[in-house]
Amino acid sequence: MKDVAKHPCFNIEAKGTYGRVHLPIAPKCNIQCNYCNRKYDCVNESRPGVTSAVLSPEQAVHYVGILRKKMPNLSVIGIAGPGDPFANANETLETLRLIKEKMPDMLFCLSTNGLELEPYIDEIANLGVTHVTITMNGLDPEALGKIYSWVRLGKKVYRGSEAGRVLLEQQLKCIPLLKAKGIIVKINTIVLPGYNDLMIKPLAEKVSHLGADLMNCIPVHPNAETVFENIEEPDKKLMARHKIQISEFIKPMTHCARCRADAAGLLGQDDPETACLIKECSTMVVTDEKLRNKVAVATYEGLLVNQHLGEARNLYIFEQTKNGYKFVEQRKTPDAGIGEARWKLLSETLSDCRALLVGSAGEKPLKVLQASGIKVIQMTGLIDLGLDAVYSGSAIRALPKTDASKAGKECGGNMRGCA
Repeated sequence: MKDVAKHPCFNIEAKGTYGRVHLPIAPKCNIQCNYCNRKYDCVNESRPGVTSAVLSPEQAVHYVGILRKKMPNLSVIGIAGPGDPFANANETLETLRLIKEKMPDMLFCLSTNGLELEPYIDEIANLGVTHVTITMNGLDPEALGKIYSWVRLGKKVYRGSEAGRVLLEQQLKCIPLLKAKGIIVKINTIVLPGYNDLMIKPLAEKVSHLGADLMNCIPVHPNAETVFENIEEPDKKLMARHKIQISEFIKPMTHCARCRADAAGLLGQDDPETACLIKECSTMVVTDEKLRNKVAVATYEGLLVNQHLGEARNLYIFEQTKNGYKFVEQRKTPDAGIGEARWKLLSETLSDCRALLVGSAGEKPLKVLQASGIKVIQMTGLIDLGLDAVYSGSAIRALPKTDASKAGKECGGNMRGCA
């Protein structure tokens, strides 16, 4: 049985002994908090929603493998964004499955707004999740409607007090369901002066009655380009008063480090080298070698990676052999003019390929293909150089973002090349 006392966020005695890592595999979010600006790649900020890169589940497992050698005291695998784990449920569950298979001794921790958590509670319990944090900012739907710009449940978007009501219902429903599975539950509450000051103590009482184990009051961090960019950050005296009040009902957390979505190391002592490491891992091709042993290439003549994906009528397929790389065949790409369905068909055509080398590609095909497990690498140069990087698992240099973005904007759905 796993020793849950090794979780530094839930147990202050483990803070200076055991490390944790947050895996940024969940970029999408299903709510918009008025205090949140999820800027990626902002190394000078330490707050949720910030990460140096986003990883695929396979890249995340590879990254953790490297970290374990670097940090022998690593005990917790957490997923906290940079969006919400259950707005990215497939990626979240696949990451947990892969890590459980290879590293069964690790503790699993998830941090969520709770909106879409309920359908997955049985599954995360079966996967060995021991700790779940739910961010709850009050009990009054009208006040919550001022804290969130919108809430999206399924395909429906809610605003105002209706958004607050829908979110709150889902959150309250999940706490006893998690406890019934033996999962330790922590409530995170962002203290927003003038918005939820008076709701924090009643919230503590409510979640305690539902079975929550711990509550963490976090002072809001004013973020530029948000509705609350000019909100006053609570001082230490106010925060201490809130912790005293909630302690009447629930154990308060007193050692929060307000961690990034890619935090790694001891709590409050993140390893500065991991920012470079995570960026490198995000460019690696890491997948199941047995199921995906080929690489597709967009090329005009079979020598260079030099063709835009939307213009490719055929892709060259290569595989690695004992005697080097072997050209296997050409595969026809689906006809243009059918929108996103074209890229879904292409992902099926390339189901045995771990990567696709292209000169450039639009945003729509990138999203669809990579979601299917195919790493799309934008590069220029000899095909063999791209294949070397793919099969060796080393980092590969992609096109500068300006070039890649240009390709994406030119393929914005004109029902030609990238459509």
